[in-house]
Amino acid sequence: MKTFTVDLDPPYKKAGLSGEGLSPSLTCIIHDTDPDRKFPAIIAVPGGSYEHCSKREGEPCAARWYSHGYNGFVLEYSCVDKPFPTALLELAAAVSYIRKNADRLSCDGRIILCGFSAGGHLCASLGVHSDRYAELFSENIRPDKMILCYPVITAGEYTHPLSAKNIAPTEELKALASLENHVSESTPPTFIWHCADDNVVPVQNSLMFAAALSEKKIPFELHIFPKGGHGIAMCDNTTIKNNDPRYINPVAAQWFPLALRWEQQS
Repeated sequence: MKTFTVDLDPPYKKAGLSGEGLSPSLTCIIHDTDPDRKFPAIIAVPGGSYEHCSKREGEPCAARWYSHGYNGFVLEYSCVDKPFPTALLELAAAVSYIRKNADRLSCDGRIILCGFSAGGHLCASLGVHSDRYAELFSENIRPDKMILCYPVITAGEYTHPLSAKNIAPTEELKALASLENHVSESTPPTFIWHCADDNVVPVQNSLMFAAALSEKKIPFELHIFPKGGHGIAMCDNTTIKNNDPRYINPVAAQWFPLALRWEQQS
């Protein structure tokens, strides 16, 4: 295993943003035992209401995928009053970096995004808006697949207010950040899971996105687990918080083997 962190350099100014004081980074967890073997890439994108990047939803997720034959990456993106598309450009820069350096990173060219909560919103933002920002990058920034874990999707009726406040302070930005309205034929295949009793990010977020994918005939898989609330990450001891048993949820923990099977078979 080789682990290192690189600084990203998104094209903020080309998108009309200053970029001042921003320092997004990408932590890389790479297989390096067989120089001739290439692996798909998983970018773990943690949540945190666009207020912070949750450590529980970053490296533990990337490490789990690494253990199943993927190269794992963790995006540290800009938060707090960073309007759309700041973080989107940073995720796009991570995708571009991996594609540009695929041989050096032992990657086979496939890039799957795995985002939690606000990080799920960020992944889905790139999934639906990659065409809008493609010309700003030298490499293809469209992800091959997306895995969305209890994602924020909308800035409308069922939004998570703090997430929307941080990236969509205007009506124009709220429209762009309401991703259910931007699904198109080029949106990548998507795996989604959510808990029905989530009182932080309503399950309607996932249901609306799934409906939009269905309307555009985009392949998707959706799992709604009955209990678990929000923020349960890997649902086991690796991501427990404050020794709270709510974070150990064997039923919802099925999301990972289900997502792994979906990714490998779809």
